[in-house]
Amino acid sequence: MKSPNSWIWMFKKKNSFSDGGKSGIKMKQLSFMGVVCTVMLFVVYRTTNYQYQAYQQTEMDAKWNPFDTVKEIFVSSRKLDSLPRGIIQPRSDLEQRPLWLTSSSMLKAGDYSNRNLLAIPVGIKQKDSVDAIVGKFLPENFTVILFHYDGNVDGWWDLEWSNEAVHIVAQNQTKWWFAKRFLHPDIVSIYDYIFLWDEDLGVENFHAGRYLEIVKEAGLEISQPALHPNSTDIHHRITIRAKKKRFHRRVYDTRGSTKCTEASQGPPCTGFVEGMAPVFSRAAWHCTWHLIQNDLVHGWGLDMKLGYCAQGDRTKKVGVVDSEYIVHKGIQTLGEGGSSTNKVPEKKSKKRAAPGHDMRIEIRRQSTREYTTFKERWNNAVEEDLKWIDPFKSSLKRRKQRKRNHQLSS
Repeated sequence: MKSPNSWIWMFKKKNSFSDGGKSGIKMKQLSFMGVVCTVMLFVVYRTTNYQYQAYQQTEMDAKWNPFDTVKEIFVSSRKLDSLPRGIIQPRSDLEQRPLWLTSSSMLKAGDYSNRNLLAIPVGIKQKDSVDAIVGKFLPENFTVILFHYDGNVDGWWDLEWSNEAVHIVAQNQTKWWFAKRFLHPDIVSIYDYIFLWDEDLGVENFHAGRYLEIVKEAGLEISQPALHPNSTDIHHRITIRAKKKRFHRRVYDTRGSTKCTEASQGPPCTGFVEGMAPVFSRAAWHCTWHLIQNDLVHGWGLDMKLGYCAQGDRTKKVGVVDSEYIVHKGIQTLGEGGSSTNKVPEKKSKKRAAPGHDMRIEIRRQSTREYTTFKERWNNAVEEDLKWIDPFKSSLKRRKQRKRNHQLSS
């Protein structure tokens, strides 16, 4: 018979074997759980990283394509139903593509960061002026597009930068005619700023890079460089350069019929730029393009409404840059010459222009008629759109307009 101590020893030994087995199982379980946790952490990391990359891509897409999406295009038009969605490229740009890739062109391919656009209507008589203007922009990563209203393109090829520019020809057409047809927001959506300038501007005291720095710093969505006081055809005092300022948003003037004071809330006292050298942010141009009328080619009256495209308070987001100023030469080019500019189109007038007749008189008359038409269209649109509330009216006037619209719709 075994002593009690022997039984105790055997019991402890048995238990030790039992505990060792359990410990082994626990160790295996812990190892398995460790592997599972590691795999799960890896999956979470990869998923999070993928989502972050997708977010970054979405943000980049939103930056370069801030307006429509492919999904919206499919919703708005069933004409694309026959195409697979992934093949749709809803936008384009004005960048030239090489027929073959070199090492240098491969580096530039797809680099659309900090791109800006300069668009100018040009005639061969202002070649030297345009050459000086373009020379100020090319070093600052600008794409240049020339709208040839006189049909003469061959006369520009001797300029070193001409091959890099985009050339579009249409006889006797205006800046706004070209802009409406060739600067659609989807075409220019990669550009941060669009400079839509006339050709008769002196740029000796202008630097495009410094101008953009000021515009971004001031938060100006629509702007223009100030005009030197000696410029020709200064129509509004707000565009004249203030020597001691970098930029200004309003003018104070009690002379004449228009009184500009601190209380002034609209053009031409504040929230105003003129049509000879406007500069638009991407978002502001998206709005402005829709404001441009397809058939009113002279653009008279448009400048008074540009503030509605300022993406907010026009008294803050529209301004004139003083430190980078230009000279407006006021050279009359429309109807001045060329293959057909001295003739009245037969479809519009049965009478031939008399020898020596200045067609600029007819152009001015047409501009005045278009100005009247534009104002009528604006007023009619305001009356017909019962949901539209003028953002620049006083609070009292807005309440009255809401009440009137409610009465008309009920």
